[in-house]
Amino acid sequence: MISGDTADREIVVSRLINAPRELVFEAFTEVRHLEQWWGPAGFSTKTRSFEFRVGGDWDFVMHGPDGTEYQEWITWSEIDAPARISMVHGESRDDPNAFASLLTFEPDGEQTRIVMRAVFPTKELRDEAVEKYHAIEGGEQTLHNLATYVAELTGKDVD
Repeated sequence: MISGDTADREIVVSRLINAPRELVFEAFTEVRHLEQWWGPAGFSTKTRSFEFRVGGDWDFVMHGPDGTEYQEWITWSEIDAPARISMVHGESRDDPNAFASLLTFEPDGEQTRIVMRAVFPTKELRDEAVEKYHAIEGGEQTLHNLATYVAELTGKDVD
């Protein structure tokens, strides 16, 4: 869970998505959707196991455009459908560098504002994620992919 003063350890990205909150939430919580859009531009995702429930895991591999494979693991720590999801994200279940994330889904008329807030264990790990792995741009690209995918489902324009 995210609490306290975390400004020097966090990354926040958000996007307005041209779809109702329930659909945006579903796209984040069903593996058949996630594998279609998850990750930055040029990445693809292959799931090894997925169980969306508090305490459940998503074990997956992200394939980078250069062929690099990134082992990834998420466990869901809170689910309040369709408003918010809390999770821990790392390379494996026992990753000492795993970070906490809070996703909020806020209705905005016919659209949904999604906010992804990641809090790292240390400022140094946050800085490494930003500088080495381009986490801010990657988060923005991931939300763009989500917006594009949901637009394909609804037949609406991507905002």
